[in-house]
Amino acid sequence: MAAEGAGVRSHEAHVVEMFGPQAAAYVASAVHARGADLDALKALVEEARPARLLDLGCGGGHVSFTAAPFAGEVVAYDLSEDMLGAVAAEAKARGLANIATRQGVAERLPFADGSFDMVASRYSAHHWRNVPQALAEVRRVVKAGGQVVMMDVIAPEWPVADTFLQTVELLRDPSHGRDYSPSEWSRIAEEAGFRVVRTAHRRLRLEFASWVARIRTPELHVAAIRSLMAGASADVATHFEFEADGSFSIDTLTLELETA
Repeated sequence: MAAEGAGVRSHEAHVVEMFGPQAAAYVASAVHARGADLDALKALVEEARPARLLDLGCGGGHVSFTAAPFAGEVVAYDLSEDMLGAVAAEAKARGLANIATRQGVAERLPFADGSFDMVASRYSAHHWRNVPQALAEVRRVVKAGGQVVMMDVIAPEWPVADTFLQTVELLRDPSHGRDYSPSEWSRIAEEAGFRVVRTAHRRLRLEFASWVARIRTPELHVAAIRSLMAGASADVATHFEFEADGSFSIDTLTLELETA
């Protein structure tokens, strides 16, 4: 007989279980609340002035908060009702009355064709069940000539470092799906009917203690992550810039897409 609780919840329910109770932590998270990628997004939205923007997998709402001053309406969309409640409360506190919230999955967007002038997603896709299907849905709901901006952690193109990253991500957060590589992202976007207009690669430093605390990683898994770090090759340690306290650096990618 399976252990109690094992295999009885969907992937989406697992994501909600992991992130819902930590909604306030993600709204307040410094890692999520700032960054060069958000600054670049702000410039894009300020120039485009979209009538309607979808923040897909909004998490703590930082894309929504960044875009709202320059958009007619922002729809913050996420799996977690708790996360959406925290975003709505923060939007009200900031006086951002043009942010609406909607709950659902990335692979089945409850919006009509061509509903949005712009779609943006940040640090969310690595939790989705089916990224190609989600990108196809994005293609459906964005207007012809609209803009799409995808931002996420990416995996190295070389397998050893890729395997290391996916393993520590899963130990930290069992609802982790996959950090895709740049070549995988380009292929998925093109197969969904997009043209890659521009990409930007960045490095993100993660302070270890807050990284595991934010998602309530069990101590057993924290110890396993530190053990993997201690046993990693010099190549892996150099790539991820390990520090004595466990802090390390990862790669992120921003893709600016247009309909092909």
